[in-house]
Parts: sequence; structure tokens; C-alpha cells
Amino acid sequence: MKAILRITLLFASIVMIGVTFAQAQRVIKGTVYMDGLPAAGITVEAHKGGNMMTSFDGKYEVEADAKSKYIRFTFIDESKKLEIEELSGDVFDFAFRGSIPSGDEDEGASGKVNTGTLEELMKAQDTDFMNELSLYTEFYKQKDYKSAIPHWRNLYTNYPASTANIYIHGGKMYETLIERATTDAERDELIDKYMKLYDKRIKYFGQKGYVLGRKGTSWLKYKLDPSRENTPEGDALIAIHKKGYEWVNESVNEQGAETEPPVLILLMQTTVALFKLGEMPKEQVVKNYEKCNEVAKSIVDANADETKVQQTQETVLPYIETLFGKSGAADCDALVNIYSAEFEQKKDDADFIKSMLRRLGRAKCTESDLFANATERLYELDPSAEAAFNMARRYLKKDDMDKAREYYQMAIDQETDEELLASYYYERGLLRYAKMNNLSGAREDARKAISLKSDYCDAYMLMGNIYVAASKNFQGTDLEKSAVFWLACDYFDKARRNEDCAIDAAKNMAMYKKYFPNKEEAFMEGLQAGTAYKIGGWINETTKVRF
Repeated sequence: MKAILRITLLFASIVMIGVTFAQAQRVIKGTVYMDGLPAAGITVEAHKGGNMMTSFDGKYEVEADAKSKYIRFTFIDESKKLEIEELSGDVFDFAFRGSIPSGDEDEGASGKVNTGTLEELMKAQDTDFMNELSLYTEFYKQKDYKSAIPHWRNLYTNYPASTANIYIHGGKMYETLIERATTDAERDELIDKYMKLYDKRIKYFGQKGYVLGRKGTSWLKYKLDPSRENTPEGDALIAIHKKGYEWVNESVNEQGAETEPPVLILLMQTTVALFKLGEMPKEQVVKNYEKCNEVAKSIVDANADETKVQQTQETVLPYIETLFGKSGAADCDALVNIYSAEFEQKKDDADFIKSMLRRLGRAKCTESDLFANATERLYELDPSAEAAFNMARRYLKKDDMDKAREYYQMAIDQETDEELLASYYYERGLLRYAKMNNLSGAREDARKAISLKSDYCDAYMLMGNIYVAASKNFQGTDLEKSAVFWLACDYFDKARRNEDCAIDAAKNMAMYKKYFPNKEEAFMEGLQAGTAYKIGGWINETTKVRF
């Protein structure tokens, strides 16, 4: 469980990579058959790609575009098309006439499969089975997968119902081969076989919901692996997310409270990805968010496994919340629709109201009647630091600065959680900066916020904006006034290191660099690029000379 959670969280951090990447090329290959045999003389042409003619082995390999919709096969004057737009992978065998012969990994050489169980086969003293089982197991234990695979394949092909270890161990071997693959084409061929292994496992051993969760996890992990030669994007990226989403969504629907917690993260993550790719409406994102929360809570309520409960509460639920909050679908209308009815039912539940107000606050949805009513109700139920903080926001919206400051101070005096305390200092600093023109007081609060939370990019943005505002009335020469922009950009640069502020910080840096002192002014003052420069007055900070 811990391993799949680590894989899921690692995947979740890189899954959106490629949404804006350049269109990638792909190589499509396979074998063309005619009447069950490899066919020569077939012209193979990929839509928006290359073409070639097959030789006696019937094999083809052509370049295609990520948006290729079909492959055309032509023999003399007859043509046939294979639609590939909705298919996964880059390996496509095709029967121009007749059918594709059964592969040795799907059906026995004779076309017959022994579906006996391990107990039945051992009782029948099936020597072929016992010999292959012994050889494959021994090589597998030694991690000699190259030697194990031929014996494993015989079991997988001819004795598919004998033991679930065929699929568990087979998955491990496929993962090793995929990770060792040197080309995307080789990797995708192995991924397709791995996905078929999951389907076959369901066929013979059931556990559909559980296995689909694992299938979706493996699919997304390897298809979106950042070490691939070509990062998928455009239609290819959409297709990958759609397949992953279908499998993990079905897994959650099947499993309910038995869902593996990391699968909920993947459901929310693929949901958000498809929304950002324009393939899912906002309303469905909200529904999936509610479903993930509902299932996660059912896991906590119904599970006796303390590790699973802790994992769900401390990792999965917060991650789902973060994904939804940053999705762009969590706007005020959506959140108010979600919580209005629930608030009416839970007006006496302080914990619920706190959670709801945090979500509304993160979405900057503080203008609604719901936020106002819930804020006042929470203060009645629990006049805590967090309740005082929300009351401060409430009075801020009413432009009652005195009351707002009073409640901010109450929140700061009572709060013990450093992250929450940092947010209180930041918001009070924002009030002093934006509403009261108290730049030194605002800076004091921003500094306290940063001391409590060193990566607080909003506080760094506030520091930069404070110094931009300070430059207007700063006492000194023109160069000394302009030098304040060096310091402002120092703070914007720190804010830029956090993705939450990266875009705004970069814009501010570009905007204010034009106010830097010019080289001629600096030369007259004996200043050189890269040297330290002290800004005096109430600012009293050191920056670096640059142009």
C-alpha cells in the first residue's frame, strides 16, 4: 500500500507535464496477415505519416503524427483502414484477409487452454505444469527474469487459472522490462501486453474493481513517465488520461469503501487533467470531488486497518482537497452549490463549518452570503483563533478597518498552529498595505509570516509590493530611489520559486526591471554589477547592483 501511494504521489506531481508541449512524433509498427500468414507486398501508410511495403515477414514500421487517425493497408488495388485514434499503444497487427493468428501469450499452441486450478493440476499430476511452475518459480526468486519468462509464459498461456502468482509475478517482470526499455516503441509494446495481463487476471481470478485500480495506476505511471523520449501531448495526452480515468473511476465505483486510497488521488488527478485539457465539464469535476470525499470518508468509517485510515486522513484527503482547489473548477458558484444545503443541515457542527470556510477562503469566495452566515455562526459556536480570523475577513469586506484589525489581533493572540498563524500575519499585513498605507507595519507582518513559513510566496509578493510602493516617497537621490526596485525584485524572485506565485512574480519582475538605475548613473556613483548595495532609511536592507 505504501509503495502504490508513493508511486501515485510521484505520478501526481508530473502527470500534467506535456499539456503545452510541442506535438510529438510516434513510430507505429506491427505485422500484416493474410489468411493467417504474414503478408508480403502490402503498402502501409499512416495518416499524416510515412509509408512502406511489407516483405515476407509481413512486418511494417512507419512514422506517424501524434494526431494520426488511421493506418491504410493497400494490396494491389484494394485498400483497408484501421482506425487508431481511440486505440492505445503504437503496435497494431492487422488481418488484411482472414484473422490474426492467436499469440502464444493469449492462447495455447493447440488453441486449447487448461483452466484447472493449482490444486486440480497438482492432483492430476500434470507434469508439464509442475515442471514449468518449478522452473519459473526458481528463476523468479533469483530475479533472473530472462530465464523465468519462457517458463512463466507457458503457464500464462496454457494454465491461466492455475495461480494468481502468474499475474502478480508477471506484472513485476513486465514492470522491470518496461523500465529497462530503451525506446518508446519498445516500452509501449510492453505496456500493451501488461494491460492485457490485467484483463486476463480479471477473467480468471475476478477482483475486477481492485485490479482495475492497479491497471489504471500502471497505465498512467508508464505512459506519462518523464523519461520517455517524446512527452505525450495533444490528442495523445488526452487519450492517455481518458483511459486511465475510465479504469480508476470504474475501480472506485466497484470498490466503494474497499478502494485503495491512492486510487482516489488518481481519480481526482485525471479528472482535473481532463478538465484542463477541455475534455470534462466543471460540473463533473465537482461531482468527482464529492465522490472522492464521500468514498474517502467511507474508508475511514468502515476500515479497521489503522494504517489505511491514517493514510486516507493525513495524505489522501488533503491531496484531493489541494487538487480540487487548484483545478480552476472550484469557483464560488460551484462551492456555494456544494455547501449551501449541507450548511443548513450542519449549522451546529463547528468542525464542518471550519473546513467549509477554509475551502471558500482558498477559492477567494468570501463575498457570498454563505461565507458571511457561516463566519458568524462559527464565532457563536467556537470563538477560537480561526473564528476570529474569519470575523476579521468579514469586517474587512464591510470596510470596517478598526473591527478587522481587532479580530486579526485576537486571531494572532490565540493561534498556536504556525502555518495558520503565518496566514493571519500575512492577511493583516495585506490590510495594512492595501487599506491603511502603513508600509512599515505591513512589512513587519510579512516578515513574521515568512519567519513562520519560509516558502510563503504570497508574503514574499507582499514584501516586493511594499517596496515598490515605498519607492515613490523614498528620501534620496534618483539612483537611491531606483535602487529600491532592486530590492523589490529580490522578493519577487523568491516568490517565483513557488509555482503558486510563479506567473505573477515573473510578471512583476519584468514590469519593474525597467525602473532599475541605468549603467551611466551607477558608473557615476562607482557601482559595479554584482556588488552589494545598502538601501538606508526605514528600509535598511542590502541588495545587489544589476542592470
